[in-house]
Amino acid sequence: MQFFLDTALLSEIEEAAALGLLDGVTTNPSLMAKAGIQDFDAHYRAIAKLTPGPVSAEVISTTYTDMVAEARHLSNLASNIVVKIPFIPDGVKALRTLREEGIPTNCTLIFSPVQALIAAKAGATYVSPFIGRLDDIGHEGMEIIRQIRQIFDNYGFETKILAASIRHPLHVLQSALEGADVATMPYSVLRQLFNHPLTDKGLAQFLADYQKLHARS
Repeated sequence: MQFFLDTALLSEIEEAAALGLLDGVTTNPSLMAKAGIQDFDAHYRAIAKLTPGPVSAEVISTTYTDMVAEARHLSNLASNIVVKIPFIPDGVKALRTLREEGIPTNCTLIFSPVQALIAAKAGATYVSPFIGRLDDIGHEGMEIIRQIRQIFDNYGFETKILAASIRHPLHVLQSALEGADVATMPYSVLRQLFNHPLTDKGLAQFLADYQKLHARS
């Protein structure tokens, strides 16, 4: 399973790349605004330079014509840009057009397996089910990953499942077990994947034993 970072902060992307775990980046206008980014185009280019993997850049338009025009513009910013398209009727229509033009897409705001099926039929490169947001309203978010995986395997869809709205390391584990192709996560969650109390305890014991051995000499 690939690890994408869900952020607009270049410092976090650089740190994830230094760990050797960065396969791609997803971001959106909300993350950009939170980071205080004014020039979206320049920032997308900067992100694209930090990773050879896919960089999802989201359209802000909601009509077919405007989404397609914006997608063409975003795609021209860097060779590894993937255009995020919302799951709405005009967005689905745009997915097919962009597929015909060879522009990779990430259909976002997926909350049901049937939505993912429609996006795959329209030619989306990725679908992004939001598992954390489903958990927030009392649904089992991971069930959608399980069902999409079965549907895609049943019919041989090449569309990749990109597990999004990941809140904690258990979401990453469950996504891997259910066959998601990608997990996109905040940098804080990526760091948490390293943590285990027994690892910390074991390392502390090794270091203490080393110090005792050298204290005798």
